[in-house]
Amino acid sequence: MSGTPPTPVSLLGAADVRRIADAIGLRPTKQRGQNFVVDGNTVRRIVRDSGIGPDDVVVEVGPGLGSLTLALLEVARHVVAVEVDPVLAQRLPTTVAEQAPGHVERLDLVLADAMRVEELPGPTPTALVANLPYNVSVPVLLHLLERFETLASVLVMVQAEVAHRLAAPPGSRTYGVPSVKAAWYCDVALAGTVGRQVFWPVPNVDSALVSLRRRGTPGDDDLRRATFRVVDAAFAQRRKTLRAALSGLAGSGAAAEVALRAADVDPQARGEQLDVVAFARIAAALG
Repeated sequence: MSGTPPTPVSLLGAADVRRIADAIGLRPTKQRGQNFVVDGNTVRRIVRDSGIGPDDVVVEVGPGLGSLTLALLEVARHVVAVEVDPVLAQRLPTTVAEQAPGHVERLDLVLADAMRVEELPGPTPTALVANLPYNVSVPVLLHLLERFETLASVLVMVQAEVAHRLAAPPGSRTYGVPSVKAAWYCDVALAGTVGRQVFWPVPNVDSALVSLRRRGTPGDDDLRRATFRVVDAAFAQRRKTLRAALSGLAGSGAAAEVALRAADVDPQARGEQLDVVAFARIAAALG
C-alpha cells in the first residue's frame, strides 16, 4: 500500500550534533569510522539522489547521531536503522522524538553489527541509503546485497577511493575485487562527491556517493560463491596471468588453462580485463 508523504522534520545542524554528542559523552573514534554529517543540505541531497519515495522501506547502516535518519524519515514510508554502538542506538529514538515527533513509528532500530544481520523487522526493505563506516563499507554492502534481495536500489557514501573501486569498469586501474563483486548484483555508478567540511570531526579523506541499481545476477548462489573464489584468486596477484593465478584453484596450470579456454577466456589475460560474466563462465568451467 502506498504511504503518505510525511510532514517535514527538523534536521540536525552542527550545534545539534555537538549538543547530542556532549549529552551522551561521545568522542568519535577512528576505529568505528565515526564521522557525523552536520549539514542539512547534504543529507537532503543524499535522500534526493537516492530516488526513494513514500513507498520505500529504507535500510540505514550506521545512523550515528541521526542526521541522515531524520532526512530519510521525512520522505520514506519506513526506516530500519542498524547501529552497532549501544550508546548511539539508545540515543537515536530520543533524537527522532525531539526532531520529528510525528515520525517515531516510522523507525525501527536494530542494535547489531550490519555484517551479521540476517533478518530485519518491519516491512520488506526496498532500498539501502547510508553513510557507511569507511573501515567496513565494502563487506557491509556486499553482505546486505546478498542477504536482502528486495533491496532494489542503493545510495551509499563511502571513502572516495572505495567509491572509485566499486564503480570501476574492466580494464581500468582501480578495477578489482570490489568492482566485480558489486557488479554481480547491480549496475554501479559514481553519484558525486561530498566535501570534508560537512562532517564532524572533519575526516582526512575525501568522500563520494555510489549508486547501485539491482539487476539480474549471472547465476544462482552456488555459482556466485564459486565466481567470488575465482575473483579472489585472480586478483590476489594482479601481475599474474589467469593461467598462473588460477592454478591453485584448478589444481594445476594445465587444468586452469583448460577451464579458461572452455570459458572462452585467453589464459594469458589478467583479471582486470574481465567482466563479472566472464568470471562466472570460468567458475562454471572449473565446476
